[in-house]
Amino acid sequence: MTAPPLFTLREGGSKLLVSIPHAGTYLPPDLAARLTQAGRAVPDTDWHVDRLYDFLSELDVTVLVATHSRIVVDLNRGPEGARLYPGQAETGLCPTESFAGIRYYAGHPPDAADVTTRVATYWQPYHTALQAQLTRLQALHGDAVVLDGHSIHGSIPRLFDGALPDLNFGTYDDRAASPALAARIMAATAPYGFIQVLNGRFKGGYITRHYGNPAAGVQAIQLEMAWRCYLDESRPQGYDPSRAARLIDALRAVVRELLRA
Repeated sequence: MTAPPLFTLREGGSKLLVSIPHAGTYLPPDLAARLTQAGRAVPDTDWHVDRLYDFLSELDVTVLVATHSRIVVDLNRGPEGARLYPGQAETGLCPTESFAGIRYYAGHPPDAADVTTRVATYWQPYHTALQAQLTRLQALHGDAVVLDGHSIHGSIPRLFDGALPDLNFGTYDDRAASPALAARIMAATAPYGFIQVLNGRFKGGYITRHYGNPAAGVQAIQLEMAWRCYLDESRPQGYDPSRAARLIDALRAVVRELLRA
């Protein structure tokens, strides 16, 4: 299989940029050869999130979607590998195990030199593109908005107790986006019947925390969705259009509010 480009980018003219950093499944052959069978299955993919946002093609929205698996490098972690949630279980910049604690590498995990290479080769181009688009949108509008789209299995005891709410909005405790904007988004999605929370277990990863700066004209919100909202969690590779329909309507409501921001 020929390696895909590191990401796809569709430029729009509105002030909204949607980032989807974890929907990719591609593994470079040399890396795949080092992984266990569990690793090659890329279990912590944000399955089909790019498909859920297909409706953005109808709108004037900039969309950036990574193609490579987060096992290569996690685009939603800082390049130095600093922890997002100190004291809680999480995977790192170049994950060596799954969210459930299953190891990825059959032999030696990536060393410091390997991590440095992956940051330069895979991480940096995505973030260079993201920053360039924000600069472009701010030049057009004076400000910009980032929606960072994610999904996850709704029950991972190693990461959180019980079941995760359906929709998990994160604004880094109001530092990445204004409370007023977050309140408007949650009000817009409330009629669709999903259980939702703001700044719960997931407050926003590196993308939300790094790029969100309302004082500088950029608001950023992460949306982490439970898989059960749109697929059978025991078979996440399979997409369920009938189950996804209500979620897509809710996502449209989110995007409408962000376009009004």
